[in-house]
Amino acid sequence: MKYEFVFDKLTNYKNNIYREWLLTNGLGSYAGSSIIGSHMRTQQGYLIASIHPPVERFLVFSKTNERLVCGSRIYDLTTAQHKGPYASEFNQGNMHLKSFTYDGTVNFVYEAGGMRLTKTIALVQGKNQCVIAYTLENNGPAAGVVITPLMNYRDHGEHMTVESLKYELPDSAFGEIRDEATGNTGFYYSPVSNKNVRVSLVSAGCEMVKRNNIYDENMELQYELDNDAEALDCHLKPYDFVMEVDAGGVSRASFVCTVDVRDQVGRKKIEWSDIPEVEIDTAFIEIEKAKNRVADLIEKSGFSDEEELGQILAVAADQFIVDRLSTGKKTIMAGYPWFTDWGRDTMIAFTGLCLETGRYEDAKSILLSFSKCIKNGLVPNMFPDNGKEPLYNTADASLWYFYAVYNYLKYVDTDEAWKFVEDYIYSSLQEIMAAYRKGTQFSIGMDDDALMTAGSGLDQVTWMDVRIGDEVVTPRHGKPVEINALWYNALMTMEEISRGIARRTHDKPENYLAYAGGCSQLAMWVKEAFNEEFWYEEGGYLYDVIGEDFKDATLRPNQIFAVSLPFTMLDIEKEKSIVRVLKDRLYVGVGLRSLDTEDENYQGTYQGSLEKRDHAYHQGTAWGFLLGAFIESYLKVGGGSAQSIEEARAMFEPIEQHLFSNCIGSVSEIFDGDEPHAGRGCFAQAWSVGEILRAYALLNK
Repeated sequence: MKYEFVFDKLTNYKNNIYREWLLTNGLGSYAGSSIIGSHMRTQQGYLIASIHPPVERFLVFSKTNERLVCGSRIYDLTTAQHKGPYASEFNQGNMHLKSFTYDGTVNFVYEAGGMRLTKTIALVQGKNQCVIAYTLENNGPAAGVVITPLMNYRDHGEHMTVESLKYELPDSAFGEIRDEATGNTGFYYSPVSNKNVRVSLVSAGCEMVKRNNIYDENMELQYELDNDAEALDCHLKPYDFVMEVDAGGVSRASFVCTVDVRDQVGRKKIEWSDIPEVEIDTAFIEIEKAKNRVADLIEKSGFSDEEELGQILAVAADQFIVDRLSTGKKTIMAGYPWFTDWGRDTMIAFTGLCLETGRYEDAKSILLSFSKCIKNGLVPNMFPDNGKEPLYNTADASLWYFYAVYNYLKYVDTDEAWKFVEDYIYSSLQEIMAAYRKGTQFSIGMDDDALMTAGSGLDQVTWMDVRIGDEVVTPRHGKPVEINALWYNALMTMEEISRGIARRTHDKPENYLAYAGGCSQLAMWVKEAFNEEFWYEEGGYLYDVIGEDFKDATLRPNQIFAVSLPFTMLDIEKEKSIVRVLKDRLYVGVGLRSLDTEDENYQGTYQGSLEKRDHAYHQGTAWGFLLGAFIESYLKVGGGSAQSIEEARAMFEPIEQHLFSNCIGSVSEIFDGDEPHAGRGCFAQAWSVGEILRAYALLNK
C-alpha cells in the first residue's frame, strides 16, 4: 500500500492543502497535515496526544519547518499560510517538494541547491510519541539544514495567541537537554494548565541554538476561513536545530517528541520517568516498525495484491480501533479529527473494521466494553471528549448492538465464541429486549402494534440527530423506519442466538428455547404491522416515519436497512422497488443523499458557518457509510446475477478516486449532495471505512 504524489502534482498550493494525511497510535492520538506540509485546520499537527485515552486530545507538537543553507544561499522549505496586513501571505516551500508518499508513514522529499532532504514522520503504537527521521544528501559544497520545531499545548479544537502561549508555556517551564555523552539536544516543558503532563523533544545528530524570535504568529487556517470560524493560531518555536553535511556527504538525524502523563496518587509525589535517549537511528527504526506493522495488517486481512482497495481499507480500519483507559478494553473512534467513540457508529463500523480484518479479539473486547456500559437497556450514544459520564440519547445503538453480536458469531463460529456470548453478552441482550418492550428513556418503547416508537420534544435519538438550540432540524419522532427494521432484526437475532446457545448448553436449554419462541412470536407481529403501515404504494418505497396522525413520505435513505439487514420483512418485489428508487434519486457514487433533490428542504452543499452546515447535515448531504447497506441490497435484489455483480463492483470506483482527494487512503464522513460531491465533515470516518470494506468483502472474499 503506497500513495505517492510527485512534483508536478504538488505545486498547486490551494488545491493540495485540502489533501490530508493521518497517522494514529491506537490511543486516540493522531497526527496530520496536508500533503504539501501546510496546516489548514486547528486539528492538525505532528502529535495531538490523548492525555486520557482515547479522549482529552491536545496539540503539543505542531510541525517542523526546514531551511537548506549552503554558504550565503538559503532555500526555505516552509509551506505555510499567515495573515498579512492586507491579504494572506504564503510560504511556498512546496515548490521544492519533489514527492510526498503515504504508506503508513509520511515521507517528504525536497530538492534545492544540489541538496536532497528526506523527512519521514511516524507515530509509535501505544505511546504518545512522534518520530521524525531526516536524511540530507549533498552533491555540492559543505552545507546544512536548519530545523525549527513549532510547539504548543492546547485542546485540538482551539486556537492560541501569543498572550495565551506566554501564560501556558512561560520560560520557567522549559528545561534544556544538552548531553555530551549521548549527543542529545532538546528541551522539555510542563504546561501551566496541567503539571502532570510533560512534553519533551529530543534530537540526535543536531546542534541546538536558542532563537530570539520565538513565536510563529497568525498562522492562517484555510478550512476555518471556509467555514466562517476563528482561523488564526500561534505556536512556540524556542530553538533551531542544525544538521551539517560535508561536501558530497550524507547526514542523518532523529527527532523524538514524547508526552508523558503522571497520575497523582493522593499527596504522594510521583517522579517523572527519564526522558528517552535518542540515537541517530532511533526514528529510522521506529519508521521501519510502522511499515512492517502495515504489512502485517494487510496480511491478516486476507486481501490479495489484486484486491488493493481491500488492503487500503484494512489499513485505514486500524486507525479507528483504540484503547479506552476507563474500561481497560478496546473501542472504536467514530471519526477523525473531532469525534470520540459513539455507540451507534461503533456497532455499524464493527463488522468491517474488526471482523473483515480478522481482529476477532478486538471485536470481543469491544462487545464486552459496551456491554458493561448499558444503562436502562441503552448502549451509550457517546463518550464525551472531556472524560465525563457517557450519554445515552440514542434509540438505535442498542439495536445495532444485536447486529454486531450476530456478525461476531457468524464470523467466529466456535464453541469459545458462543460461550463468550452466553456468559458475558446474552444477559445484556435480554436487558435491552426488556427495556425496549417495556419502554425506557427518550420515549423509546414498543407500541400496542408491536412497532417501536422513539423520541419526543427536543430529543434527537436516531442518526439524523441535528438540533440547533430549540430547533430540531430533522424531526423524526414517532416510528422511524430504520428503528423498526432494526427492531425486527434484533428479535430474530435474539431467537437465533437463543436457539444456538440451547444447542450448546447443558444448563437448562429449555429456558433459552422458551425465550426464542417468545421472540419469534413478537417478530411475526412486528412484520405484519410493518408491512401494513410502512409501504408507500404511490412512491414505491417506505415511509420514513409514521405517527398517530401522519405518515412522512419524505424520500430518505433510512429504509435501505429494511432491505440489507440479516433479517428483513418485505417481499422481493418491494425490496427491488426500494433499491431502484434509491439508486435513481439518492445514490451519488460516494454515498447516498440524505434527502431527495426535489424536496424543498434540499441543501446540496455542506459548507459555511456551523448553523448553515447543521441545516445541510441531513437535508441533502450524502453519507459514505450508507454505501455498505446499499451495495449489499443491490446484490441481494440482483439475485447474484453476473450483471448485478459487475454493476456493484463498479460502485467502488468513485471511492477509489476519493482516496486521493481528502484524507489520503481513508473515507470522509459526508459529501456534498451536489456535484462534484466534495468530501466534508470528518476527513476519516469509521463507519464509512467499515461499511465500504464490508461491502467490498462481499464481492471479494
